[in-house]
Amino acid sequence: MTTKPATRTGGRSARVQSAIHDATRDLLEEMGRGALTVPMIAVRAGVTPSTIYRRWGDLSALLSDVAAQRLRPDSPAPDTGSFRADLLAWSEQFVEEMASEPGLALVRDVVCGGYKIDGVAPCLVFTAGQITDMVERAGQRGEPVPSVEYVVDRVAAPIAYRLLMGAYTDVDAAYARRLALACLADWRQP
Repeated sequence: MTTKPATRTGGRSARVQSAIHDATRDLLEEMGRGALTVPMIAVRAGVTPSTIYRRWGDLSALLSDVAAQRLRPDSPAPDTGSFRADLLAWSEQFVEEMASEPGLALVRDVVCGGYKIDGVAPCLVFTAGQITDMVERAGQRGEPVPSVEYVVDRVAAPIAYRLLMGAYTDVDAAYARRLALACLADWRQP
């Protein structure tokens, strides 16, 4: 399934979705992904398996949806007063969250499950949203800044790629800082 599950914002539908998400998270913690099944989640959530299949299609899409909700940033993008300082702080925070085992597992679930928000992976939606906030604030201060896409391509994408491929061991705060500084140094105003 490659589209966002159709859900209403309130009422019974929201309660059912919340129960299914809660049951999924609990069972993942208790037994891990390998042993998890839709019927197990349904029993724990107090719904029928068909309810889950009707909303998500399969276990992979449900896991992707649950992971996407957990990936939503807990805090706004840094606001230090300058784009340079914001980007440096954000890049270090981004790599710290992405490189953690739970963070990486969530990203893998979202990517593998194909869950999308308006046709785009939630990881990119959340990442670009935070970068957009930093870029817009800097623009309001009169700072010249690169585009959101440029920052995603130069900072976020290399971090995500290296972590998801798993072949690189140098993905840390220092690496994130180097990417952010290179992004700022290489960017040219139009």
